[in-house]
Formats: sequence, C-alpha cells, structure tokens
Amino acid sequence: MVRPSSSRRWARSGATRGTLGAVRITIRVRPGASHPGVGGQHDGALVVRVSARAVGGQATAAALAAVAAAFGLRPREVTLITGAASRTKIVDVPGGDPAVLARLLAQDGAPDPAAGGA
Repeated sequence: MVRPSSSRRWARSGATRGTLGAVRITIRVRPGASHPGVGGQHDGALVVRVSARAVGGQATAAALAAVAAAFGLRPREVTLITGAASRTKIVDVPGGDPAVLARLLAQDGAPDPAAGGA
C-alpha cells in the first residue's frame, strides 16, 4: 500500500500520527544548555535544548515543558512515549500543528526567545 505524500513528509520530519489526533515526534534533548530553546534537527529529530541537567529526570521534564510551550500547550498535555533515560525521546503532542513542527525543524539551532529560555 502506498502512503500519501503527506505521510512521507511526516516520516522524514521524525513525526507520525499518534493516537487520538496526537502527533508523535522524535526529539533529541541537549541537557545543560546555556541557551535553552526548541529548534533545529539532529538525525531527523527535533532538538530541544534545556538548562536542566540530566539528573533525576529533570532534563526530561524540562524538555517536555519546552515542547509544550513551543506548540502552545500545557506541559502535562505532552506525553513521553519512550526514552525516559535517553537523550532521544518520542513524545505525543495532542493536536500538534504540522506548520509549527516544520518551522521548528527548519530553525538553524539558534536559541528561540519564544521558548521561554533563561
């Protein structure tokens, strides 16, 4: 069965359709960043830079909050699917806008002031 071209675009961006209208996104967390933000790519995954260290799940919690902020959601709405102890994680973003994801992936990795970085 041939998938529509939009599905291939999602697959290339590291995102797929999750359950109940959620978008499943692969993210790459960079803990201990001096300039937190969301944007850019690492092997097709969305890069999430957080100032929190990778100790006791702090970086994961900060990354989920940053992804939520980038999509205009509350942190509790973004769900971690896999990768609790890994820098590469898969998350579900309910009602995720493909245009927002495309804009974030296209960024050059510079800090995003809208992401609420310190």
